[in-house]
Amino acid sequence: MSVIVIEFVTLDGIVSDPAGSGGTPTGGWAFRYGPEAVAGDKFRLGSTLDDGVMLLGRTTWQLFSRIWPGRDDPFAARMNAATKLVVSRSLTDTSAWANSRIIDGDLVDVVKREERDVIITGSLSVVRTLMAEELIDEYRLLTFPTVLGSGRRLFPDGVPQTDLECLSAERAGAALLVRYRRAAAPTAEAAPVQIQP
Repeated sequence: MSVIVIEFVTLDGIVSDPAGSGGTPTGGWAFRYGPEAVAGDKFRLGSTLDDGVMLLGRTTWQLFSRIWPGRDDPFAARMNAATKLVVSRSLTDTSAWANSRIIDGDLVDVVKREERDVIITGSLSVVRTLMAEELIDEYRLLTFPTVLGSGRRLFPDGVPQTDLECLSAERAGAALLVRYRRAAAPTAEAAPVQIQP
């Protein structure tokens, strides 16, 4: 099982309001580049989307539940068929989007018990909770050539150092899709040789 974060991100690390649905002054920055940068399986999820589970915060789920059920393209069919776990204390009804259910219990415990790959889309509070517990295995970041200067960053000030390994980088329209995974822990080194005088 892997926990995979997928995010639209600016060059200065902003992930908030890429579609403009949040009504922020700089919102909609990712969608200004046209559908070739954002449509379809831009994060190269492939069978992970079909066999894994999506994990969404309430705000992201509510946005997606208004968008995806009304679409009928092949990628939308896969999104609609995917199992979706929703993190919310206030949401009570998930019938607006098929195969959705509110998680029962603590988020960290739910993720630790999950046997399928977990895909987190948007949902910055969910990402940060799992980041703090060092449960994120991979980041797939679609980086756009935009600098906003303000907004919510994926990696805020004060997060502990995290070493990542680049798995791949490819152009996606005006954006760049880069996949990073958590770097392997350094292996234990042999004890230093003692030199006797």
